[in-house]
Amino acid sequence: MGRNSLKDERQKEIIKKYYAVAKKEGLENTSIAKIASEMNVNPSLIIHYFKNKEELTYSLIDYILEKYLVIYNRKKIEDHDLGSFLIELIHKLFKSWNSLFNDSVFYSCYALGFRDKLIKMKFKNLQDSLRSHLKEVLDKCNEAGIVNLPSTEKTADLIYIMVDGAYYYLSLISEKEEYEKKLLEYKNYAYQTLGLSID
Repeated sequence: MGRNSLKDERQKEIIKKYYAVAKKEGLENTSIAKIASEMNVNPSLIIHYFKNKEELTYSLIDYILEKYLVIYNRKKIEDHDLGSFLIELIHKLFKSWNSLFNDSVFYSCYALGFRDKLIKMKFKNLQDSLRSHLKEVLDKCNEAGIVNLPSTEKTADLIYIMVDGAYYYLSLISEKEEYEKKLLEYKNYAYQTLGLSID
């Protein structure tokens, strides 16, 4: 057990360093040699844990995708907290989404999915999982009368279409004021879709 946890820790350390170098150099310019140099280790140590860059990239993508699930980390919610939890969740989806991971690294990894079926599947599984998590929250809110949605599944899908589209477009905006204004607009569209009135 100790040996496995040491291996897991070492792999996580390498993945985090890969991410740090990719942020600085770009994913396509990041090599095992550069990661090793950043860690002050021999490249053979990285090869010991990951056979090649492809395997390392798969692990980096798993690391990216896991980070998005933290948005749903929560303690058990009581019914009387459901309304405020839903409002806060939508706020986090539109406010914290792109702070969880670097856009440049994320979109570089995403682009690999057009050539690699496994990567495509990993991104699809994440998106399905996120939609499923939101649907569960909306189901509870529907039951409690906080929202009145004919289909929580379709609504969860629509909210994520908004989130994905918003961040794709917002990543092109450099002006902070314009960015914040657009972000607020998109977040309010999501609240309107749910029939929530936010003061």
